Formats: sequence, structure tokens, C-alpha cells
Amino acid sequence: MPDVTEKSSIDYRVPYADTDQMGFVYYANYLVYFERVRNEILRDLGVPYIELEERGLILPVTEAHCDYRQPAKYDDVIQIVGWAEIVGRTRIKCYAEVHRDGEVLASGHTMHACLSAETLRPVRVPEDIVGGD
Repeated sequence: MPDVTEKSSIDYRVPYADTDQMGFVYYANYLVYFERVRNEILRDLGVPYIELEERGLILPVTEAHCDYRQPAKYDDVIQIVGWAEIVGRTRIKCYAEVHRDGEVLASGHTMHACLSAETLRPVRVPEDIVGGD
């Protein structure tokens, strides 16, 4: 299972809208954070998601998992770190961690099928994402 890329990361200040009544980041928002870093992984590879769509490819989520350790709160500055690997010829597994001050708050992954947007059938992950080998 080759690594697709080195780790990508973004800093993000938690807005009030991301929190629940307890003042913690609402649990489902961690999957949104995972999506934010997935976009950065692709961008860092030089293949932004919009370019994949222009090529007629889509990457729907087929599996999602998140382990919650500590809550992030309103106004925290968090770092969202991600990396990916190719699984077989037609799937990508994206890993993500949410950190605050070096502490891992949550970690998990999403699995994506590489599909033709036209036929919705699996297709090989493009060579420029695989790394050209």
C-alpha cells in the first residue's frame, strides 16, 4: 500500500457555529475537518478535487471512522493533519488527525472509491495521485 503523499496540514480556528450546547466541537464536524484536509492532500499533490471532477472522476466516501479523545472548543486553534494511501487499484484511504497544541484530539480515516462520474463504475486511481510509479 504505497503512501500517496507526505502529510498535509491546515490550521483552523473553531468558530462558535462548530460547537454544541456544551461548548465542544459537535462530533460530526470532525468528519468535515477530515474533508478539509483531504482537499489539502489533493491540492498538495497538484491535483485539486475540481480537476478530478473535470477529468470525469469522483471520490465518494465508502467508509468513515473517527476516534474521539478530547474535545476541541470554541476559539481553539486546531491543526488538521492528513495523509493517504492507495488501497488496491481503485480506492484511496485518507487518514486524519485533529491536534491542539500537539495533543491529538481525534483521529480516523475515510475510504474512497475512485469512480467514473458518468458510469459510477470503479476506475483506476490516476497515476499523478499514485505518484507516477
